[in-house]
Amino acid sequence: MKLYGLVGTCSFVPHVALEWVKIRENADYEFEPVTRELIKSPEFLSLNPRGAVPVLVDSDLVLSQNQAILHYLDELYPNSKLFGSKTVCDKAKAARWLAFFNSDVHKSFVPLFRLPNYAKNNETLVHTIRQQSVEQILDQLAIANEHLESHIYFGEAISVADIYLYIMLNWCRAVGIDFSHLTQLSAFIQRIEADQAVENVRKIEGLK
Repeated sequence: MKLYGLVGTCSFVPHVALEWVKIRENADYEFEPVTRELIKSPEFLSLNPRGAVPVLVDSDLVLSQNQAILHYLDELYPNSKLFGSKTVCDKAKAARWLAFFNSDVHKSFVPLFRLPNYAKNNETLVHTIRQQSVEQILDQLAIANEHLESHIYFGEAISVADIYLYIMLNWCRAVGIDFSHLTQLSAFIQRIEADQAVENVRKIEGLK
């Protein structure tokens, strides 16, 4: 089984999931780091015509899209409890948070990473787009922060939903979004970074 990923992106999430599987069920995997140039190459586009990561290759199966990959791994390795539990209801709750982070919050970062061409030479417009995106991200993170006021994780135990939020909090720090007023998030980051699989993957990907 091989995972293609771009360091520091959302492919960090299935990478941690595979590391959990390795630790908990002794199932090995291979991580293939790619570059932004490589994902547009004919070779990679034959795996995923969208030119995006993550991509999981398992024998004849080639799978893209984070949620599809994570649910596939959960079905293959139920004892690893990638969604924090083995019960249907508890897994569904974690899956709901995963969908929120993967769909709603992730999408809010797009204008920060990929400013529209028409805005690049307009400083006022760039500032407006950034301000609107940051406000939206902080509003969404406030929802997560409120949940953490009465919960440790976004599932019954640490799950892929938590890892998705963690990597996006890293993005916040990378682009200068101050979320210090959301007081639960700093402790949450510390809990996630204390996980052995997260520590391993951070070392593999060279993340600080």
